[in-house]
Amino acid sequence: MMQAAFVGENGLEIGEVARPEPKPHEILVRVRTAALNRADLAVAAGASHGAMGGAGTIPGLEFAGEIEAMGSDVTGWKIGDRVMCTGAGGYAQYAVTDHLRALPMPDGFDFDRAATLPLALQTMHNALVDNGGLAAGDTVMILGASSGVGLMGQQIARHLGARVVIGTSTDDARRARLTDFGAHHAVDTRDSEWPDRVRALTDGGVDLIIDQISGPLLTLAMHASAVRGRIVNVGRLGGGMAEFDCDLHALKRIRYIGVTFRTRSIEEIRAIVAGVRRDLWPAICDGTLHLPIDRSFALAEAREALEHMRANRHFGKILLQA
Repeated sequence: MMQAAFVGENGLEIGEVARPEPKPHEILVRVRTAALNRADLAVAAGASHGAMGGAGTIPGLEFAGEIEAMGSDVTGWKIGDRVMCTGAGGYAQYAVTDHLRALPMPDGFDFDRAATLPLALQTMHNALVDNGGLAAGDTVMILGASSGVGLMGQQIARHLGARVVIGTSTDDARRARLTDFGAHHAVDTRDSEWPDRVRALTDGGVDLIIDQISGPLLTLAMHASAVRGRIVNVGRLGGGMAEFDCDLHALKRIRYIGVTFRTRSIEEIRAIVAGVRRDLWPAICDGTLHLPIDRSFALAEAREALEHMRANRHFGKILLQA
């Protein structure tokens, strides 16, 4: 048995549940630190999205800890190895994940630092490189850049040679900190003229936009885009439905690409993790790619941690100590 936070009849509950057993291709991790992500809010509320959600579900998409046990098909790891992972069920003392979804913790990292990284690295490397086709010299904009994933996207874009990186936030204090995490310029999308400013900063329009907001910003993002620009939709914090200017989309010949982890096969996710290690590993190990920690909670305080995230006043990652 183990302690975990799980979806109960009245929302998130804390209690004892069965410890998971690793399948042949999985590792069992003794979780030391788990990191919160916005998707956890829907899971904790009992929302069901494919394999996510429902009674008994343990939230938590990323975590760091030590390998406690391994399935029969696992290679490249040994008991006691310190790892940082994406997976499911991280709000617990133990969690399992596919052995190729784990990365080794670099020397000098503690569990808190390691837990902040896996999902942001995978999400933004996949959005920028695999789907966005980022090339050195491109201009890049991250809509909703003050989230952990957004901050990582700015840093990856700059590390891989983007000529101009623009981040957006509607919060004055958070927007002021974007240039500390890779942005050359920070833009407030409450300003109705923001697409004009972005076009001026990028000599006519952005080559690659990573959109975490959608909703009312969708058509405005196309106005900010360059001709033959790319827009990769990774989030819908502003709403999942929006008007779409089909004529503008065609006129600018924009490639609009939607991504999510929810419909990816394990083979696709393994390829994403391999891409992170191939392209970003030295910058991870030396701290070039990093995220701030906003606040840390005990596992028993998981409900309070989620409320802190729901209040949307944090900057950086919120952690749970398991």
